[in-house]
Amino acid sequence: MKKIVLLLLVFVFQNSYSQELFVVTDPASNVPANTLSVRIAQSRFKEEFETGFNYHLIPEITYGVNKNLMFRASAFLSDRSKSLKTEGASLYTKYRFYSTDDLNSHFRLAAFGRYSINNSDIHQEQIEINGHNTGFETGLVATKLIKKVAISASVSFEKALDNKPDYQFPDEFGNNATNYTLSFGKLMYPKKYNNFKQTNINLMVEFVGQTINENGKSSLDVVPAIQFIFNSQARLDLAYRRELMSSMLRSAPNGFYLNIEYNFFNFLQANKKEEGK
Repeated sequence: MKKIVLLLLVFVFQNSYSQELFVVTDPASNVPANTLSVRIAQSRFKEEFETGFNYHLIPEITYGVNKNLMFRASAFLSDRSKSLKTEGASLYTKYRFYSTDDLNSHFRLAAFGRYSINNSDIHQEQIEINGHNTGFETGLVATKLIKKVAISASVSFEKALDNKPDYQFPDEFGNNATNYTLSFGKLMYPKKYNNFKQTNINLMVEFVGQTINENGKSSLDVVPAIQFIFNSQARLDLAYRRELMSSMLRSAPNGFYLNIEYNFFNFLQANKKEEGK
């Protein structure tokens, strides 16, 4: 009976939440309680001021403490130094503090924060603590789900620090910024659910912007994406990021994302059962 209830919960969760699993932003919803999510995020972007591409690899582990609170740990690796090297890590948390639910819709509000360390060279004005800069970010995100369509928006404050031990943040760059995002996702397939093993196909588009607070320099990108969810448990994202406008120095604004994710539902109880065998 417990297994049946768990499967039903997973099924309902995926039906309502899958459109909110954006590629480059987080919605106000969290991973389910007692769920361990493992993701391998990859990006390959074209260099602006030299030939070739750079590759970034970000393995992540996310744990849902309860329906309102989750934590994530990430590591940063890249081949900008001509070989794949570890450059840093981060801790991220999100707390959902408001929620309303109707029959075919829901609304969520959450606060989030991230702290990162990074030892790579500082090569652009754009601040990005998720892979490039040491620093912290804190903000708010709101997400609305209406049937098969999800709309999410966020605003945050981000501050860059020195990339120790060798790289001080340049005095000529602004070291803090305001970030803003707007994301849309729609469930395209299946048209009607028969069981939780059906593959979900989501189409989405995200707009990601930043303004340096000290000098007003800004950038805005668009990220169209397609997403597949298999067996209500595994996820594959493919997206392309394109700069729409920018007045700041950016070393590699355009490129592709490929993310792979797997969720272990009911994680602690499953481990306890294994230990008791």
